[in-house]
Amino acid sequence: MKITPSARVLRMLGEIEFDEWQCIAELIDNAFDDFTEIHRSGAPWAGGYRVSVELPDSTQGQLVITDTGRGMTYDRLERAVRAGWSGNDMHDKLGLFGMGFNVSTARLGKRTRVLTTRQGDTEWIGVEIDLDRIGDDFEAEDITEPKTDPNEHGTRIVISRLHPTRARWLNKNGSALRNILGQVYSWMFLNRPFELWVGGFQVKPVRHCRWGDDRSVLYNNKERIPAYIKIDQKLENGLACGDCGQWQLTDRDTCEDCGSDRLTIRERRVHGWLGIQRYMHKHDYGIDFLRNGRKILRWDKQLFTWRNPDGAVGNEEPEYPVDLAHQGGRIIGEIHLDHVPVTYQKDAFEYGDRSWRSAVEIVRGVAPLLPQRAANLEYEENTSPLALLFKGFRRNDAGLRYLVPGDGRKPIHDDTRRWGQEFHRGNPDYQSDERWWQAVEDHEAAKSGGKNAKAAAVTPGRPDEAAVMEALGFSGADIGKPSTSLGGADESNLGVEPQSPKDGDPFAPVVSASQRRPETRQERVTRYMESSTTYPALSRSFGHPRIGFVEIETRQLTVGGLTDENLHPTPVLLDQRAGNSLVAFLDIGHPIFQKFGVDPADLLLAEIAVLLRVRAETEWSHSELIAAIRAESLPATALDAQMISAEAQELLAEIRHRMVSELDRTGEAEKAYHYLSPDELTATEHAMIANGKVTRTADLGTSGEFLLHVPALFLVRLVESLPAAFMDGRVFQGVYEGVASASARRLSLARTVGYLSDVATQATFAGTSLPNQLLRTRLSIRLLADDLAEEK
Repeated sequence: MKITPSARVLRMLGEIEFDEWQCIAELIDNAFDDFTEIHRSGAPWAGGYRVSVELPDSTQGQLVITDTGRGMTYDRLERAVRAGWSGNDMHDKLGLFGMGFNVSTARLGKRTRVLTTRQGDTEWIGVEIDLDRIGDDFEAEDITEPKTDPNEHGTRIVISRLHPTRARWLNKNGSALRNILGQVYSWMFLNRPFELWVGGFQVKPVRHCRWGDDRSVLYNNKERIPAYIKIDQKLENGLACGDCGQWQLTDRDTCEDCGSDRLTIRERRVHGWLGIQRYMHKHDYGIDFLRNGRKILRWDKQLFTWRNPDGAVGNEEPEYPVDLAHQGGRIIGEIHLDHVPVTYQKDAFEYGDRSWRSAVEIVRGVAPLLPQRAANLEYEENTSPLALLFKGFRRNDAGLRYLVPGDGRKPIHDDTRRWGQEFHRGNPDYQSDERWWQAVEDHEAAKSGGKNAKAAAVTPGRPDEAAVMEALGFSGADIGKPSTSLGGADESNLGVEPQSPKDGDPFAPVVSASQRRPETRQERVTRYMESSTTYPALSRSFGHPRIGFVEIETRQLTVGGLTDENLHPTPVLLDQRAGNSLVAFLDIGHPIFQKFGVDPADLLLAEIAVLLRVRAETEWSHSELIAAIRAESLPATALDAQMISAEAQELLAEIRHRMVSELDRTGEAEKAYHYLSPDELTATEHAMIANGKVTRTADLGTSGEFLLHVPALFLVRLVESLPAAFMDGRVFQGVYEGVASASARRLSLARTVGYLSDVATQATFAGTSLPNQLLRTRLSIRLLADDLAEEK
């Protein structure tokens, strides 16, 4: 069999490099092309659409790829293995370039056997391509094999004498290979009855963990922006060459690139979707671009950068993510561009082609995504699908405004990423977005409760000092009032008549004074479920590899208190469910939390440790077990300087944006700018240049945007210097102009500035700190977050 390559391919083969997975994908593409033709015909197909990849068991093994396609005749087989030939139309198929078979097989091993048969044939026919034996005549040996079942059909490729490095990779990375192929062909697996098996395991589609079609946010309290946007825009049909794929002028009879007369009118269409991922990720976000159902680009981020067409080379400006960029991003999508040409490696589109440029304009528009930047450059507002999502979801603040789960104070990104891992593992409890949505609603409920309690503390008509003292938490006896409640169990909901605890002991049992039937445990647990909300920060898997794990759903009571089996008030109660699942109820109003300030995680860990210690019959001490479970299951609670600095920077980024908005709203940006010292101005300019924000110093004070780049400690001094601009619910809740007493103003401002100073110091000096210093900073972060005003 002659396999003479064309001169065009000979020049190209030495320049193309394929990774191992790309070599496998090239051979899968050819099978899926055959499957697609069969599937489009609508005819039933015996044996199904299946490709199997048998991985080598050693460097001396072989790679086998088998499909259940139609098989080939001798003539078609001869053309198929000839480098440079392609019977595929450049716009309909995955196997685009003909030489993909030769490049991929040659890179994997030195000998390739191709055997094929059609239904009804009496034998398998094929060819053996041995790169060590083929001479200048380019003739390969014909081979045949007997056929046990005349109804067999398909093609089998056996590659042997594998290159050692590639064989080792294939032998050790079966799981990684399945994951990559599950991403590349996910659309195929979800929309066509195709199967791919690698190393004996079926390749599953890697789906996007996005918010549901019905989720949205409210922008500026008037514009509803969905978390999922469908795109389907047809362009004017074009004339394309079936040989080289180039688009032509409509009045041509032959291709201007290759001279072929195989010109046909083709549909040009940009379709797919953009959406919001349910969790933030540093790498796994961006847009997937597909051609004929295969992903060419995965997690592509180039549309998040604006390139000024009137600027110099290298003028690119990243626009997303910019706010809290260290967290990563969450804008995702799948865009089909079947009409846009791709490179020979199928790892990029031809970016210089006008079809690609038109698609980019449809998806992200021509103007910057940032409205202010667009206005400054005299562009009209960008209304593209990407710009719409950017406007609605560019920030990552917890709550309904940006559709981010939180714990009442801050986003819970670590938890949502963990939930995303469960989604990808196929855990049925994490497939819908309900868990994420519940965490958003629980955050809003917790935040609203805290804000309302603080607002209620400042009652008009009271003396200034008393109002401020109570707003700061110095209530009861501290301002001359008797203490009211210790926050124990609410007996009115227990089904028994309340009786005061003995001798004022808040931990004494609640005893019924009547003969009515007491609640059963199941009745109490049902009531607790109905009167509680999810506590996301402590809802997770708890345990350690040496003693096992349990799945805990933690819930915070909103009404009443908890009692144990003996009706003693308890801060934590575990309720066993099916298997290793438990529900943990928290009574945050219990004195151990309110009076002694104990962390709820500490008591929950103590309860879990007792349970796991009995189950595992471990020799670990109780304290050792608690320490091990905390380190394994709650790593984010560690007093890690780098982690706490990241939290501080995240909160400061939020505060910076709010302060900018207030300065721009009140027109006090120039006034604030004059508080910069020469050293701070220099540091601000350096920070702006490092972030690509090159501007003239003379323009800095025209808007509040310079605050995004000033040294963190300057924010402290600015709040002290201009308290009226940021207090009283503008940026911080603390009262200032709302009271007449100078001493009350100083007290309220000192509290806010103290928290802000701790946070700014940690963000500025992220070096080694003592545990108590880190603990103080973490508490200041939480308290300062609580002090932020409700976002307008």
